[in-house]
Amino acid sequence: NVASKNIELKKLVYVYLVRYAEEQQDLALLSISTFQRALKDPNQLIRASALRVLSSIRVPIIVPIMMLAIKEASTDLSPYVRKTAAHAIQKLYSLDPDQKEHLIEVIEKLLKDKSTLVAGSVVMAFEEVCPDRIDLIHKNYRKLCNLLVDVEEWGQVVIIHMLTRYARTQFVSPWREDAVFDENGEKTFYDSEEERRVDQSKPYIMDPDHRLLLRNTKPLLQSRNTAVVMAVSQLYWHLAPKHELSIITKSLVRLFRSHREVQYIVLQNIATMSIQRKGMFEPFMKSFYVRSTDATHIKTLKVKHRLTFIQSLSICVFQTYAIGRCATNISEVTDTCLNGLVLLLSNRDETVVAESVVVIKKLLQTQPSQHSDIIKHMAKLFDNITVPMARASILWLMGEYCEHVPKIAPDVLRKMAKTFTSEEDIVKLQTVNLAAKLYLSNSKQTKLLTQYVLNLGKYDQNYDIRDRTRFIRQLIVPNEKSGVLSRYARRILMAPKPAPVLQSAFKDRDRFQLGTLSHTLNSQANGYLELSDWPAVAPDQSVRIVEVVEPVKEAGAPVLGKSKPGKSAEKFYSDSEEEEEGSSSEDSSSSSKSESESESEENSDDSNKSSSSQSENSSRESDSEKKKKTLKNKKLQQQKPDILNITYLPPQIIQKALLLIIMTKLFSIHIVLSFSNQFVANCRCSLLCLCVFLACQFDAVSWHVRVSLQASFPVFVPETSHELLHRMTGKGLSAQYRFTRQPCIYGNSMVSLQLTLSNSSDQALENIHISEKSSTGQNIHRFNAIERLEPQASVTVSMGVDFNDSTQAANFQLCTKEDEFSVSIQPAVGELLLPITMTEADFTKEQGKLVGMNESSATITMTPENVSSQSVNRKVVSVANLGVIPSSQENIHRFAGKTVSSGCLVLVSVALKDPDAGITINTEKTVMGSMLLRQVKTALTNSGP
Repeated sequence: NVASKNIELKKLVYVYLVRYAEEQQDLALLSISTFQRALKDPNQLIRASALRVLSSIRVPIIVPIMMLAIKEASTDLSPYVRKTAAHAIQKLYSLDPDQKEHLIEVIEKLLKDKSTLVAGSVVMAFEEVCPDRIDLIHKNYRKLCNLLVDVEEWGQVVIIHMLTRYARTQFVSPWREDAVFDENGEKTFYDSEEERRVDQSKPYIMDPDHRLLLRNTKPLLQSRNTAVVMAVSQLYWHLAPKHELSIITKSLVRLFRSHREVQYIVLQNIATMSIQRKGMFEPFMKSFYVRSTDATHIKTLKVKHRLTFIQSLSICVFQTYAIGRCATNISEVTDTCLNGLVLLLSNRDETVVAESVVVIKKLLQTQPSQHSDIIKHMAKLFDNITVPMARASILWLMGEYCEHVPKIAPDVLRKMAKTFTSEEDIVKLQTVNLAAKLYLSNSKQTKLLTQYVLNLGKYDQNYDIRDRTRFIRQLIVPNEKSGVLSRYARRILMAPKPAPVLQSAFKDRDRFQLGTLSHTLNSQANGYLELSDWPAVAPDQSVRIVEVVEPVKEAGAPVLGKSKPGKSAEKFYSDSEEEEEGSSSEDSSSSSKSESESESEENSDDSNKSSSSQSENSSRESDSEKKKKTLKNKKLQQQKPDILNITYLPPQIIQKALLLIIMTKLFSIHIVLSFSNQFVANCRCSLLCLCVFLACQFDAVSWHVRVSLQASFPVFVPETSHELLHRMTGKGLSAQYRFTRQPCIYGNSMVSLQLTLSNSSDQALENIHISEKSSTGQNIHRFNAIERLEPQASVTVSMGVDFNDSTQAANFQLCTKEDEFSVSIQPAVGELLLPITMTEADFTKEQGKLVGMNESSATITMTPENVSSQSVNRKVVSVANLGVIPSSQENIHRFAGKTVSSGCLVLVSVALKDPDAGITINTEKTVMGSMLLRQVKTALTNSGP
């Protein structure tokens, strides 16, 4: 199905292959040849899909094939295929990092691509493979800036992040106080290098390339893609002058209308910005109000990081939190905030009172000696407060500052001793702590109370309280078992505690680049690229100047590609037209004579100016003759679109062109050579060598003759397997094989086989392989050794065997770690063929050449169910791997193939004459023809399937 013509089916098969290729590597290798052919398909979608799947098959053995495919695709005419090649670079790099240097060469080539479709993909490959190679960006910097608006959205994100890193290494900081900014920068952009060099003593002037980046990214703030807006915002944050940052605020606020996931990320980045520039989002404060429709994590983020102020004073919990923040950050209003919190202690809502107590506890740690009255007030409210956290906070304050309230603290402990058993665990723990601190500071009044509380805690149900009680008793009550720690009990329990630091969790996140995963997690993620500091001195600006170099044309050299119309162009076509028109010998002699004369006249100036004399002769032709020849040339090109015209070119060019054709390994070659006598004289030897080489590479090559034999895909692939090794003989190891009828990837002369090895024993089999010894001498490509096969498990592998166009069995040794088993594979004659396709006329022509001893025929009587065309085709291709040839006659069926080893043609024709049928087989392999004839007769006379 990989070779199916249905695009939708092909896509599904590709998805399946990518998913299971790593697990079934040998089976996946069978499809590689199909992908290689698909890379030459005229349809750009098929070429791109083939490359995408080929690069997704994570099998190390095909790395060289992938590398070659990527290099070829990087020069493809279709930008979509080049884009796919850029994506494939990252996949190949992850599979084999050793290919880095070769991949950098491809990246460097693709970075010069002017297509907006390719730009984003190749920059992504650059970031993945060689992000430190900033030198590759220099010449392409301005091009990327100008293409940025037209690149697809995700490509824009990648390019912006890359250019952000680039700019931080190439431009000086615009955040200097003496900075001078030119919004347009057009004048400086086109100034000479001398004028653009700025002395360090002069005020800072923004580099025109720096301004180019800011100017070209600014329109993207209106993008519908939130990632693009976020990317531009982080670029301005890290690169733009501080007075220009206001342009990104509206765009970021606009993103609040997006999904809650986007809101969370945007809020995190705004939090980082607002810490450094507090008034940046002040005009849009209403956008940060807490709304009832906000998700919980959005509400928390807005409140915790001061991105809102509370409009409604009825939301007392938020009010308490906000007052605590203000009192912590603004020392001048601390007392005022404390008084407000004390008033909230009289609130009817227990939650508000509890939150107030917790906040007061944090504030009192900053100035405990000055607020003993507040501690006394809280002690009086202790009986009315029921929230465990608030009661625990008051007990902690009493114990921590017991010396400031020496009369109240023992009384609070007395009350807690009465209700100890009914309190929550957190309150019990703070009661034990209070008892221990009072024992150390005021043992006369609290000694008995402390012992009573410790006895209660000793038998508490909670093991944390029991554990804490035993620890405190050993620490503060000295006895013969007490250790050294009891001497330092007061220093341990009564040590001064540092005041809590209330600061934003985003205070240190500015070390990460905004908009990155590392910034979101506040931890460096894998693959994060740090943003470098601004350079003190700007690097050389000339590295970004792209010089357009005109190609130097050598005298006599051919003009390749597009060229301006001129005399040389006229000469190029006139010579070829004269040759194709078949001019008379007199005209040829006169032409050569004029050439030799012009050569002798111009020899003193340049020995290679014969071409110019030819162009002068051709320019003397009348306009009407030129028009006629031009029209005739166009007609010839329209009639022969698939013919390669090789005109009068230097021998080196001819050699390169022909070698290029050979390297493409096409199945058909269409070549017409037109050259002058001088060409033959100059390169007769080299052309002869090339012709011999061509003849060795292809089955048939002739000049002015089209070879139309083409390999095709198997029409039918049998699913039946043959037993290679029985489980009893193999001591638990069994093996079956089947013919895949696909071209073998291990050798052109080999037959492709698929082996299924099974372990039916109760022990694992190790080191399953094929011995290097072969009794019959066939060339066998062995599968890779299987290190371990678990009990009741199976594995499928592929191998290749060169049967030398013979049905002689291939004998070899199938081995495990402990045993060797002699096995053999007996091929049917039909499995020694590969299908080909040709026209009906070519079939008749080739059949006429293979007559006499090369022809085998027979007449059979067919059953009625076998007379139909479908039945005949199905039965013939089931016994032989042949291609079906289209036939204009309904009663004649034709099939064609070639032998795998020698490539000899095998032609089969079945002529139906009710109720008889005539079978004819034509091939140089007469023995194979006879054996194949018997198999076809058996298949057509059999009434079964």
